Amino acid sequence: MRMQDLLMPLVPSEPVPIAPSLLAWFEDHGRKDLPWQQDINPYRVWVSEIMLQQTQVITVIDYYQRFMARFPTLQSLATAPIDDVLHLWSGLGYYSRARNLHRAAQTVVSQHDGEFPRSVDGLTELPGIGPSTAGAIASISMGLRAPILDRNVKRVLTRYHAIEGWPGTSSINRELWAWAEYHTPHDRVAHYTQAIMDLGATLCRRSQPDCPRCPLRSNCAGLAEGRPERYPFPKPRVAKPVRNTHLLVLRNDRGDILLEHRPPSGLWGGLWTLPECDDPQHIDSHCLALGFEPQAIEHGDKRRHSFSHYHLDYIPVLVDVAPAQAAAGLTAMDEPQRVWYNPHEGQRIGLPAPISKLIQQIHTTERP
Repeated sequence: MRMQDLLMPLVPSEPVPIAPSLLAWFEDHGRKDLPWQQDINPYRVWVSEIMLQQTQVITVIDYYQRFMARFPTLQSLATAPIDDVLHLWSGLGYYSRARNLHRAAQTVVSQHDGEFPRSVDGLTELPGIGPSTAGAIASISMGLRAPILDRNVKRVLTRYHAIEGWPGTSSINRELWAWAEYHTPHDRVAHYTQAIMDLGATLCRRSQPDCPRCPLRSNCAGLAEGRPERYPFPKPRVAKPVRNTHLLVLRNDRGDILLEHRPPSGLWGGLWTLPECDDPQHIDSHCLALGFEPQAIEHGDKRRHSFSHYHLDYIPVLVDVAPAQAAAGLTAMDEPQRVWYNPHEGQRIGLPAPISKLIQQIHTTERP
């Protein structure tokens, strides 16, 4: 969707603009020492914005610094193997962000001579970049006037205007974009963008907002009502479905563990993870189909990993294996989408955080 489509209809009234008060507050209280606020350029801002989606600043800082040390330039990211990218992303979750980051870097290099498009609409044509991320890149690193609407900004605007309803609905989302456009100034847009994100992160928090210190308190409709925490309205609750499976930890006589490469899309897309078996009665036959004879089987306790749309309940099953006689000369290792992995040998591959934790635990305690 193009930016102008998000900004219509225009806001119905003209309340006090927030930019003057917000910029004055930012001068004294805004955060200016975060890693991505140093040596600002489109690449550094872009990586930080992608990492900060669904992830808090305190978590992102270390990931960002390691990522930049390994991929200091757009070109270094574009030419890197995807496994290197996913390896450094492991633990941040939402791995499609990393895959899109890699694809977008390759697109900028191959189609834009290594230079980011200098417009919001041009930026949103790149994989994984939506209107808000594009607005942040354009305003912070290019000085272009472009509104943003990340989760912190949504919270500030819904409280300031006392907007009722869940922001995920199309009508309220369009209203918020209109307000974001209305409040974005024509000057100092980079500082304004950082300021409104900072305000949402530090004072206008989801719970226990620090209203007495907020520079917008005198005109905030939510505060005037006496219940700013009411905004934004939460997403209507829907019970998440639960999927059950067994994760097979196949271990050879060297202590290495068998991993499979996931398809690019779907659960843990593009990452290396453990073979699955939904029916515990079929574990033996599943191992044989992979080319291995089970020598010992030990079931662990059920665990849960929650995704945005469902819960994954899984039981880790440690299986010591030897090559099956019937598969001599044609073992699972002839299949390029499987590898033996040992966490102590320094292999750089993308592992989902719960899988990495499980493997480390087994190497430490020999129990799933």
